[in-house]
Amino acid sequence: MRKLRKRVALLAIGLLVLQGTALVDKLKADNTITGIIMINGSPTDGNAALFKKGAHSVIDPSGIPILAEFETPDWSPDKAQEWAAGQITQFGPKIQGVYAANDGTGGGAIAALKAAAFTPMPPVTGQDAELAAIQRIVAGDQYMTVYKAIKLEAEKAAELTHALAQGDTLTGDTDVDGTPSTLLTPVVVTVDNIMETVVKDGFYTVDEICTSTYAEACTAAGIK
Repeated sequence: MRKLRKRVALLAIGLLVLQGTALVDKLKADNTITGIIMINGSPTDGNAALFKKGAHSVIDPSGIPILAEFETPDWSPDKAQEWAAGQITQFGPKIQGVYAANDGTGGGAIAALKAAAFTPMPPVTGQDAELAAIQRIVAGDQYMTVYKAIKLEAEKAAELTHALAQGDTLTGDTDVDGTPSTLLTPVVVTVDNIMETVVKDGFYTVDEICTSTYAEACTAAGIK
């Protein structure tokens, strides 16, 4: 069990390295590095601490200042929005990037930015590839999300469950600290690769993404 917990920790940290890397790379490419705010997950969720550690492992060495940081109670988008609104009032245009630990908190931050008529919209991260997040990415409100191929995860979980039920010894494609493992690679999704990721995998259809509200943005992004 200890090995399994360690394996999960390693995967969680690796996942959030994607978010931190995507945000840092974007800010450096745009030469907008005056500061970011960080909206972490729930302080009572052990996974949130791992996500935070993974993000800090990339952001801290980048030299980009962290203006403020928040642990979001219960992963609440409303709490994230409320906190972000206060930081917008305090820091204004110094906020040039928003690290949000998942799509829900990212959506809360975006709501606060829009309510403040914040221009230009800074890159905002996310995780989980929620439909609303994909639509925000299409619209240019959210920069990225992390997509985990759920179909592949479910198929592998079913395969392992069957093997356990048959009393078989579990095997994997690799080994993580002595634990046989099959590691599925999470993917950064931006407006440039929606068709090649969530649409190609059948996670969402174009019709689901490109409702009337987002039809024009979809056309501009080549999502059809």
